[in-house]
Amino acid sequence: MVKPVAAWLTIASTSNWKSLHELRLTWRNTDSTKGLTIFNIKGNKYRLIAIVNYGSHTMIVKELITHSEYNEKEWNK
Repeated sequence: MVKPVAAWLTIASTSNWKSLHELRLTWRNTDSTKGLTIFNIKGNKYRLIAIVNYGSHTMIVKELITHSEYNEKEWNK
């Protein structure tokens, strides 16, 4: 899991996304729900859940969980 997350961190830290649309041009398997941005990591094996502020180009990572843990929670309901 370390390499895929490190790759995500490298991409995220050097990007200046202005919208979810722009973010998806870089990281296409990304969803947004309830003010959170959900990144699919390592072929959808993991979910990285973050708050993305496009205006200030900042991001707060809330959780990094497995796909099955994601499905157990109420993230997308």
